[in-house]
Amino acid sequence: MKALPQAGDALPPLEIAVTRTLIVAGAVASRDYQDVHHDAEAAREKGSPDVFMNILTTNGLVGRYVTDHFGPRSVLRALTIRLGAPNHPGDTMTLTGTVVEVAEGPDGTATARVRIAGVNGLGHHVTGTATVEVPR
Repeated sequence: MKALPQAGDALPPLEIAVTRTLIVAGAVASRDYQDVHHDAEAAREKGSPDVFMNILTTNGLVGRYVTDHFGPRSVLRALTIRLGAPNHPGDTMTLTGTVVEVAEGPDGTATARVRIAGVNGLGHHVTGTATVEVPR
């Protein structure tokens, strides 16, 4: 039987290579056709050194990070994130997380609130919290 999460538990870091393909594929998959997510020249014309990741891709990567850690039966109930430094091709984003609160339910599940941070070469790309239901 897997132990329920405890406040203070750290999730292992996850390094994600930020590739041009990841950025473009994430934008297309989320139907975000803003040129700054797939056209380097347009991104430069708008003041960015290159294309950059959209918030929906970041949101998906953070959700994956949490549910991969807690297992396939976990359910992501809420995710609140804030973007900071952009993710550009060639960088690496490292996600980390810490369980900050756990509420045990009468059915043997736990609801955990996890503080998330994603850092790249420019600084904090994403910060936020996830609420995940974890079965015993």
